[in-house]
Amino acid sequence: MTHILAIDQGTTSSRAILFDEGLRPVAQAQEEFPQHYPRPGWVEHDPSDLWATVAGTARAAIEKAGIAATDIAAIGITNQRETTLIWDRATGEPIHPAIVWQDRRTADSCAALKAAGHEPMITARTGLLLDPYFSGTKIKWLLDTIPDARARARRGELIFGTVDTFLIWKLTGGRVHATDATNAARTLIFNIATGEWDAEICALLDIPMAILPEVRDCAAFFGTTRADLFGREIPILGVAGDQQAATVGQACFSPGMMKSTYGTGCFALLNTGADRVPSQNRLLTTIAYRLEGRTTYALEGSIFIAGAVVQWLRDGLKIIREAGETQALASAADPAQEVLLVPAFTGLGAPYWRPDCRGAVYGLTRNSGQAELARAALESVGYQTRDLLEAMRADWGGAAGGILRVDGGMTASDWTMQFLADILGAPVDRPVVTETTALGAAYLAGLKAGICPDPAAFQHSWALERRFSPVMDDETRDRKYARWGRAVAATMSV
Repeated sequence: MTHILAIDQGTTSSRAILFDEGLRPVAQAQEEFPQHYPRPGWVEHDPSDLWATVAGTARAAIEKAGIAATDIAAIGITNQRETTLIWDRATGEPIHPAIVWQDRRTADSCAALKAAGHEPMITARTGLLLDPYFSGTKIKWLLDTIPDARARARRGELIFGTVDTFLIWKLTGGRVHATDATNAARTLIFNIATGEWDAEICALLDIPMAILPEVRDCAAFFGTTRADLFGREIPILGVAGDQQAATVGQACFSPGMMKSTYGTGCFALLNTGADRVPSQNRLLTTIAYRLEGRTTYALEGSIFIAGAVVQWLRDGLKIIREAGETQALASAADPAQEVLLVPAFTGLGAPYWRPDCRGAVYGLTRNSGQAELARAALESVGYQTRDLLEAMRADWGGAAGGILRVDGGMTASDWTMQFLADILGAPVDRPVVTETTALGAAYLAGLKAGICPDPAAFQHSWALERRFSPVMDDETRDRKYARWGRAVAATMSV
């Protein structure tokens, strides 16, 4: 058994990638699924779409690779984090659509908890802020809203999970109700110092602890798949939330190493080692990974809209047909025009945490057109990343100002990566394998299976495809970033 199957369940699509024993991708399949917006600021997924696309892409990748299930040593799972599901323990039927991490329906609940003075305690224990982004208030909303849900939860009839837990449950035929430490750390109810669910926070949110999954290491045994799914039972040996999996895939195992992933959103993580660094700049203190019972921590900055801004150009404005067109449009934009887009479509994430904000465009002229909007959309990703790195520098010190390793779909755009390097004033390294989220999940599973090397050896195998070095002069960089700051301030004042 020389192959590892990585399941990468994302916000807009599910993907499966088969890696060989050298962690080289040999086959993959991907399938998009619908997004549901029942009210402004609400975002939902049909749980059956999550499961169907995962099962379908996994089978398709195996078929494309031309291998048998007996050739697969293990499965690794990585997933969109914070997205919340509750389902019937006996039937496996969800009681409501999945509430996606982008969803803002619990903003008032978070505001009430803040007003009552609970945020300092919650932040000290979980490393998180009181924001609708996280799972805790989503769980509370479901239990408050669905008839009889809390009573059923107390009776042990209902169980909660983030997407990884739901997939483990489905893959194992309901035999395993478990999550890993990185996904648990994103729920708002997990104490990242003790490594346990926090009874006081659960009581505050009126969440019965009986619904919570068992928390395991990232490289651990999570059960075996049903034999009928792939032709034989396959062990699930690696699980991590998507951004932590990307951190592993980027081999950011040393304190001070940084990575930024550009998918639907953008997420930058800075490895802080065994130290939990409390942020003074509204970043998140989180778990980077947990191996053999030892926890490595990170500072994280979360941007809600990155690749999603390109989807908006495609599906909302309909000025492009596919994402790759944005690079040519941005290159053709009038350099004399400085259109700025603040893509706060679902609020502003770190370091602002303003769920009430909405998107805005500044600097439009009569001659502004598709090219200028495309350039502004791509540039917004660079500006938001600098916001995160400025906060990291303030929290961690100069060590956070070095090379940034990048991955995710947007990194295919040389134009975007060059602007990122320019506005950061720092090198941006793009690896040979840009699907580092799936790679991280595969590595964790392979590590547990005994077919992948230890982290130190894996770190040496990381390969650079291209380094983007800054060419923008300091005066231009500072002027542009100052203008971005004014635009964000104006957006938050509306």
